[in-house]
Amino acid sequence: MNAPKTLEVGSVFHDGQFIPKEYTCEGDDTNPPIYIGNIPEGTKSLVIIVDDPDAPGGTFTHWIAWNVPPVGEIPSWIPKKAKTDEPIHILQGKNDFGRIGYNGPCPPRGHGVHHYHFKVYALDTELDLKPGSSRKDLEKAMEGHVLAWGEVVGLYERK
Repeated sequence: MNAPKTLEVGSVFHDGQFIPKEYTCEGDDTNPPIYIGNIPEGTKSLVIIVDDPDAPGGTFTHWIAWNVPPVGEIPSWIPKKAKTDEPIHILQGKNDFGRIGYNGPCPPRGHGVHHYHFKVYALDTELDLKPGSSRKDLEKAMEGHVLAWGEVVGLYERK
């Protein structure tokens, strides 16, 4: 992917800070709000990929979503459904828990601090990808359509 890392991505935690417990498996397990700035002209949709490269078995995907309108805020409490229009239009796929939608940080106890990458991609199109698709299918569909991207990295540890 050759797109510039120019999207400004933020949340209720700052880059490199701990994610509040309510957004994890030890809390409400709902997605935190994601704030997006510097969305390039010509953006038709956004893609969200949240993953943990520190997982014991390799990078673990916590959330994939696409065809999100190019808005400045993706609210929390997105329903765990493959397709929803409330609170915003969003299509979601399967995470590595085998579920649809967001499942928050839940590292093994005593495994130390994990880094959760909340990545947002601005695309020049909407994707023709069926709800419930896999991350592999999503990444393939995105090829050649990414205008810009950005991320915020949150930390979490279960003691």
